[in-house]
Amino acid sequence: MNKLNKFIIFTISALVTFSTSLLADKPRDWQLGFQEPASQSMGEIVWFHNYMLVPIITAISAFVLFLLLYIIVRFRASNNKVASTNSHNTFLEVMWTLIPCLILIVITVPSFKLLYKQDNIPQADVTIKAIGYQWYWGYEYPDEKIVFDSYMIEEKNLKPNQPRLLAVDNEIVVPVNKVVKVMITANDVLHAWALPAFGVKRDAIPGRINETWFKADRTGTFYGQCSELCGIKHAFMPITVNVVTEEEYATWLEGAKQKFAKEDENTNIKLANKEIKTKRIN
Repeated sequence: MNKLNKFIIFTISALVTFSTSLLADKPRDWQLGFQEPASQSMGEIVWFHNYMLVPIITAISAFVLFLLLYIIVRFRASNNKVASTNSHNTFLEVMWTLIPCLILIVITVPSFKLLYKQDNIPQADVTIKAIGYQWYWGYEYPDEKIVFDSYMIEEKNLKPNQPRLLAVDNEIVVPVNKVVKVMITANDVLHAWALPAFGVKRDAIPGRINETWFKADRTGTFYGQCSELCGIKHAFMPITVNVVTEEEYATWLEGAKQKFAKEDENTNIKLANKEIKTKRIN
């Protein structure tokens, strides 16, 4: 076996190893490609990329490289003492306009299907409101009257198996195989709520609510980050979603309703009015 064959085999085996071992629910050092999909939408995005975009890009790149090499060799100065006087070729001009249009049409059809599916939110089983702050995330479960903030855990406080810059003190918890609708907004500047494993990314805009959704098809802990430059600590706004079974979710919900119970606004108003009246009397 010559050196060239050994090099080819080594390269192929290395690519296979990287593509299988580095796919995970969080970024890995030297990772190639997407994270392993945790939802049907993300699975379709990965398929669209791997089996449509990459082959088309590879074919175009190889064809352009071939043309460049052919032109360099065929029309080199030493082989063409007298320059060609051709100014155009109607057939070639039609083809290099028509073929790119056909390629774009082929790409457009599955692309629009994916965009429509992501934008069309089905009936939600769980609704979460995500609010971007400088520089942390706040979350609400409106139907359950749960409110909490989620801060990144400092490196010195990390526990074993907690990833640096991704672990948070309060995680989002959702049940597996349930539709989760996420309403996204911001309190100060532009942010972006992004979870690669679910194929989700939406801008968080002050004064406006954007909506997205996902349906996790397996349990586990999944990580994301703010994907919109939002200030000096933009890199320290991680997102952690813990996908659990329905039984585990019910147990967490029971405890969260006590730990993160949302204060009654009417009660606060009554207390504030009472305090104002007391001050007036005094």
